[in-house]
This record gives sequence, structure tokens and C-alpha cells, in this order.
Amino acid sequence: MDQRDLVERAQRGDHDAFAELARGAVARLDAAARLILRDPDLAHDAVQEGLLRGWRDMRSLRDTHRFDAWLRQLVVHACIDILRRRRHRAIEIELGPTDDPMVGDFTSAMVDRDALDEALRRLDAENRAIVVMHYYLGIPMPEIARTLGIPLGTTKSRLHRSIQAMRLTITPDEGWDGSRIAGGQLA
Repeated sequence: MDQRDLVERAQRGDHDAFAELARGAVARLDAAARLILRDPDLAHDAVQEGLLRGWRDMRSLRDTHRFDAWLRQLVVHACIDILRRRRHRAIEIELGPTDDPMVGDFTSAMVDRDALDEALRRLDAENRAIVVMHYYLGIPMPEIARTLGIPLGTTKSRLHRSIQAMRLTITPDEGWDGSRIAGGQLA
């Protein structure tokens, strides 16, 4: 069954259809929420809140083809709401393994992940959310601006400043040249 049919069934109140839709997105949403919130329990809460909002507001979704983007937006908003309630409490987490095949030296890959984690940790929550949304979730800049309710130019400048700050955090003598950020990849 295709996504459009599942969305239409969920809009009519079919719990199983919504569960099937959510099942396909929950791992990626959880990973993004962990990067934004830096706490696995808070990330779990944000994903649950986003899914709950999604179920509750399912009938308001007009474009059935945009379900994934709409659900991502709900989870990102839930993350931002949690951050506002908690007022930027920095918590360390360990980044989990990626699904990408390991290429090259394992040690240098670990150095890259550690350096990237440190650079992300130093960003404030809203700028970290922009970096994660753009590089990890692959959300286009105009959609990020709409999601966060800020002008597109502000979104672009915050992303640029965040990447510059991350580059300053990650120095070449740490064994990482920043090319993964510059090349359009976050991890």
C-alpha cells in the first residue's frame, strides 16, 4: 500500500495506518531529536509528542504527499518546545553508529565523530536544530525557515554562522579538516 493511501486511511481514523506511517519515520526522527536535544530521554519525549500531535491533527494535513515533512516539522517543534521549557540545559550524549558503511580508517572516523559531536554541543539549541535539519534531515532552507517561523535570510545566516563556529571548534591539528561540513554532509 502506498503512503498516500495510508495517509488517507489515517485521516479517517485508522490507527493501524498511522502506526505504519510512523514506523517508517520514527528511527530517523529519534536520531534527529537526539542531535537537537542531546538527551535520549528528551528526544524520545519529543518524538512521542510529535507523533501525538500528528495523530491529533491528522485531518488538518491537506497535501498527503507531504506527510513525512509535516511529521518532521511537528517533531522539530516539539524539540524546540522542550528546549524552551528546559532553558538550554546541556547534556552529553554519545552519538550512535551510522548506517553508512565504514570506509577507511576506523580511528579517523571516530575522531571525526567525536570532533563533530563536540562542535554540535557548543552550538546553542536553535542553531543546532538548523544544522541538524539541513544536513542530517536534508530539509531545504525555505522549509526550515517556515518550520522555525523565521525569515529565510535569517535561517541562512544562522546556518552559515553555525558552520563557521563548528569549523573554529574543530581545528586541523585534531585530525579533522572540516571537509565533511563543507561538502554538505554533517556526519
